[in-house]
Amino acid sequence: MHCSASPRKGRPGRPRSAETDRAILDATRAALVDLGWGRLTMGEVAARAGVAKTTLYRRWGNKNELVVDAVAVLFDELELPDRGCLQSDIEGVVLQFGALLARPETKTALMAVVAESTADDALRDRIRSAIVDRQKRLVVLGRERAQRRGELPADTPGPDGAAAAEQTVGLIFDLIAGAIVHRTLVTAEPVDTAWAHQLSTVLLLGLGGLRQGVSGGSGGPEAPVG
Repeated sequence: MHCSASPRKGRPGRPRSAETDRAILDATRAALVDLGWGRLTMGEVAARAGVAKTTLYRRWGNKNELVVDAVAVLFDELELPDRGCLQSDIEGVVLQFGALLARPETKTALMAVVAESTADDALRDRIRSAIVDRQKRLVVLGRERAQRRGELPADTPGPDGAAAAEQTVGLIFDLIAGAIVHRTLVTAEPVDTAWAHQLSTVLLLGLGGLRQGVSGGSGGPEAPVG
């Protein structure tokens, strides 16, 4: 499953070139690594990509939008492998996520936009829609797959069940993404197989507790799923 980037709507006229888009986004990430956020300009990106600045501004209105989309397309590379059970599926995507954040272009670009977003609500909203909300697709897919296998219970029908499912998806994403970002960007430790297994084990134990809490906590403790 692969999502496309969400660049700005172009003006009427000649169709956009996917090759040009790729060149611009690649140039943006390379320039960030070389120059940092403060020295990065639309003109520098245009020069590196070999396009006119007008071409750039037809696609993105400012540097913030451009950099977020340059990061977002990297996260769109993430996939949820089908390894036969929920725990193994989680470990597979955790390892992919860790490898992605270990790349200098991803690390530099993500840290730059997150730091800048602390004083820019519009940028924070764009990060949420272009990266966070799009990548929650992996959690949705993982839950649906686990429910089909019988590893997780089906969602409760109706609006309340849908709201609870959405909340659970958000919590799972926050736990996984937060742990990986902290480990790679803050403590600079590896996201390896052993750590991915530990994280998935803790997550599945937590999901068991969450299920018990939702059901009212009657009876004995539920066995962890996975």
